[in-house]
Amino acid sequence: MTWSRILKWIAGISFALLLLPVLGVALVGWNWLRAPIERLTLEKTGRALSIAGDFTVDFAWPQSRLRATAVTFANPAWAREKHMVAAEAVEVVIDLPQLLDRNIVFPELRLQRPVIFLEQASGGRKNWLLDLEQQDEEARITIGRLMLDQGLLGYDDLPGKTSIRAELSTPQGAAAGSGLNFTAHGNYRGQPLLAHGNGGPVLALRDESAPYPLQVELSMGRTTVKAAGNVTSLLKLSALDIRLALRGASLDQLFPLLGMVFPKTGAYATEGHLVHSGQRWRYEKFSGRIGQSDIAGTLAVETGGKRPALTAALVSRRLDLADLGPLIGVQPGRLQTAQEAALPADSAAPTPRRARVLPDLPFSTGRWASVDADVSLKAASLHSESLPLENLDTRLRLRDSVLTLDPLDFGIAGGHLGAVITLDGSKEPLQAHAKLRARKVLIAKLFPQAELSERSIGQINGEFDLSGTGSSVGRMLATSNGKLGLVIVGGEISRLMMEKAGLHLWEILQLNITGDKLVKLRCAVADFAVQDGTMQSRALVFDTSVTTILGTGSIDLAQEKLDLTLNQKTKSTSPLALRSPIHVRGTLAQPEVGVDKRLVAARALGAIALGMVNPLLALIPLVDAGPGADSDCRQLVSAARALPRTGQRPGRGTAPGR
Repeated sequence: MTWSRILKWIAGISFALLLLPVLGVALVGWNWLRAPIERLTLEKTGRALSIAGDFTVDFAWPQSRLRATAVTFANPAWAREKHMVAAEAVEVVIDLPQLLDRNIVFPELRLQRPVIFLEQASGGRKNWLLDLEQQDEEARITIGRLMLDQGLLGYDDLPGKTSIRAELSTPQGAAAGSGLNFTAHGNYRGQPLLAHGNGGPVLALRDESAPYPLQVELSMGRTTVKAAGNVTSLLKLSALDIRLALRGASLDQLFPLLGMVFPKTGAYATEGHLVHSGQRWRYEKFSGRIGQSDIAGTLAVETGGKRPALTAALVSRRLDLADLGPLIGVQPGRLQTAQEAALPADSAAPTPRRARVLPDLPFSTGRWASVDADVSLKAASLHSESLPLENLDTRLRLRDSVLTLDPLDFGIAGGHLGAVITLDGSKEPLQAHAKLRARKVLIAKLFPQAELSERSIGQINGEFDLSGTGSSVGRMLATSNGKLGLVIVGGEISRLMMEKAGLHLWEILQLNITGDKLVKLRCAVADFAVQDGTMQSRALVFDTSVTTILGTGSIDLAQEKLDLTLNQKTKSTSPLALRSPIHVRGTLAQPEVGVDKRLVAARALGAIALGMVNPLLALIPLVDAGPGADSDCRQLVSAARALPRTGQRPGRGTAPGR
């Protein structure tokens, strides 16, 4: 037999081998493949695949198209629903080279009237993973583009407190491929969720080239979201370009939605342009309101590090100080002002919580580790019911659960206040350090309600440096250590006020008849050492041209109680004065100012007794001769520091710096 005849026989046999399957398919169809496919699926996944209708194949290389009707694919036994997928018809394009490499890749998948339930359980089990234990992340079908006409999609994640049901449909009377409407309801991370919207006809699950048009309105808890624009790759969110509006009761309620920590605030509403590419998200040129404050700027988030990194540059035309309350431990939209409860009759009893003024709302540091942040804020105008503030300039940084405000600068009462504050949330309890410096603050503007003229008192300069621990500002101050000092220089003050402080009855009577006058304020100094939450006076001096007041005592920040004693020294003879120390007691919310009644009574009885001998002698106990000429302010401060201390807590020892 020649080689030519051998080659002809080989060609004929090969043709017959190829022709037989073609003839078989032509005579019988592709339905004979249903059983082998179902057996292979059960063997590999442990879950039943059923093709109850026709099965056809449009064979081509490198991609072939398969179509099956009346298809169901079972869930694993642990799942809540019987089937993962049930559809009237399934049409899929399969990538043959990937299949030969044991990867199941569907560049395109069309489902007719599908019912799909996806579920995630504890231990990392996911029903869309096709290994026997549903835990191998590589054992999944990769889908590029998904086309649906109408159906139901469910997702359950019990450990994540999530259960969502979505209904998909095409508009009635619309042509095929014209678009998709959807509604969804359920719970997402424990929050009730409602959503509706529409998108393009083809869900671009992994398509990196074709942006998917999307409009959605969503409410989760008390947060609402409106978005309209384009999304590239719905599963990976490779890129976004959408107009986004957010509205809610507090920014901290965005944590379940975004997974990033925001401060607790009042009600807010913002609208801006959200763009995303790679690992960077930007909320550009947004504007809106938080509480009673307007806010605008740009916010960006980088997701490539060990935690998201947030940066923002924010500006405000009018910032309400009450909206910053949560940053110092006060309820949003409310700064504590007046006393709110009756004080106990016993001055030694603890001060009721409702009667305190220091902020006591705990800081929530549990989520600080979820994000790093660098946020700058500038505000041209600050609104406060009690403080004249302006020109806020601050920068907040949060890194490794340590929050820093540096700088924290703003104008106050014609002067300036600068501070640096650090809160270390990585430690338990929270550790805080605050340094503050006030310069050229005008008291007349600081207390505009007081009966003072604009030139009655000069400028305040002050500093404090305190460290403490605790979950709130009040608790930090109650455990604080450090120092605090204030100095007032220059200006003038009401003489009537000073005569009242000196208990000069004759001068008080004269000024009530002739009218008040101004006297020179030489200096005022308040110097306190702080130890274990107790402010112990080292120097307390108020010196004018008519009276010098020297004080001693302490302020208990833990109980917010006052224990100060003021002694007056007149600089001119007063024919009628009680000359009694003034005691400042009570609390920060309800200070109680009074004289030493026993000493006043003794002076009055002495005057009566002498008056019985000679009426002129009755004035002797009431005459305050005064020390004469002015004293040097430095000498007054030194003398004040030499005075014996009162009101110091037992067992506390001497305050630092004495």
